[in-house]
Amino acid sequence: MTSPMIAEPIITHEEHLETLIQRRIGNRVRDLRVVVQPAGLILQGRAATYHAKQLAQHAAMDLSQRRILANEIEVY
Repeated sequence: MTSPMIAEPIITHEEHLETLIQRRIGNRVRDLRVVVQPAGLILQGRAATYHAKQLAQHAAMDLSQRRILANEIEVY
């Protein structure tokens, strides 16, 4: 009798960074997306304050060895 295999979800580097950043900053940025490019990171999403946008950028800088190419988080 064989045991059933449990499929574990495969997450991308981008998804992993998004999760780590969200854990660090809480729910301050909606629809957070991290685009990884060879030259660095692009942050995308929506935030209610510029402070939240800045927190996300600093979290990304702390958690990744890549530089920030653009912080496209929209403040609404």
